[in-house]
Amino acid sequence: MAKQTRRINNLSEARELFEAHLRNERDSSEHTLRAYAADLKDFDEFLADWAQKPVPLDQIDALAVRGYLGFLYRKGVSSTTVNRHLSSIRSLFRFLRREGFSVTDPAGEVPSAKENRPLPTFLPVDDAVRLMELPDTSTPEGKRDKAIFELLYGSGLRVSELTGLNRSDLSMAERLIRVRGKGRKERIVPITKEAAKAVESLLAQAETDPNEDSPLFINKRNKRISPAFVRSIFRAYEKKGGFSYHFTPHALRHTAATHLLESQEADLRSIQELLGHASLSTTQRYTQVDFSHLRAVYDDAHPRAKMKPERGR
Repeated sequence: MAKQTRRINNLSEARELFEAHLRNERDSSEHTLRAYAADLKDFDEFLADWAQKPVPLDQIDALAVRGYLGFLYRKGVSSTTVNRHLSSIRSLFRFLRREGFSVTDPAGEVPSAKENRPLPTFLPVDDAVRLMELPDTSTPEGKRDKAIFELLYGSGLRVSELTGLNRSDLSMAERLIRVRGKGRKERIVPITKEAAKAVESLLAQAETDPNEDSPLFINKRNKRISPAFVRSIFRAYEKKGGFSYHFTPHALRHTAATHLLESQEADLRSIQELLGHASLSTTQRYTQVDFSHLRAVYDDAHPRAKMKPERGR
């Protein structure tokens, strides 16, 4: 029996269905939901203004998608962000087709823009070590900040993974933690001895004996800290440490991967597992960082690199 097609009237209705799918079936993070919702709402508003009338869903074609991308470029949006908007549109229409709705795939034939992807930002070893030593561990806040820095740097966690940690995720005897990454995928990662000491110091200061499912990191209201809160901590320590450049919690994740690779103690597969990358190609970006480091060392140290050309040649 042929599969019966379903019909849907407009993009707004389609957006609601897609967002419900992401929330209820894909268990997507709030950050992901907000990104899709903003991208698709922007596309919806563009179409209404572009056509000067409501556009039926089955009349949205590649020309409309290209017009929208051109609109984004004229606003000065970067190629990376344009591609994210295009990916959101593709994901919506492919979801609708999988669900049996009678729609085309207008973004399927629109190529992605070429991107000049920047190399990951990372801290030099000396600066990373200095950051670890900045918190005043005689205070509750300093103990918390020390544990945050050591876990991000020692295990390469995403900031959302860090803030999502519960006490029940810790196995201090084995120095292991259970991490919930993108798409709620779980992985077990090791923590360094310094991170273990910092976490144990943090736990020892607790005034009560909380439930094992309590958040590991809490604020003054005993609520789970947010990624934005962690970013504010980083800004404070940038100022406190007199760093001459800006870095984020994600930079410590890059730093962990880069320093492991530079040490030659870990291969790409091991780093991929540690970071929870779905694709090795994502992890391979760190080889570019490492080669940049090696080129700098070469230019400073290798006799052939330091030779000056003879005059007249």
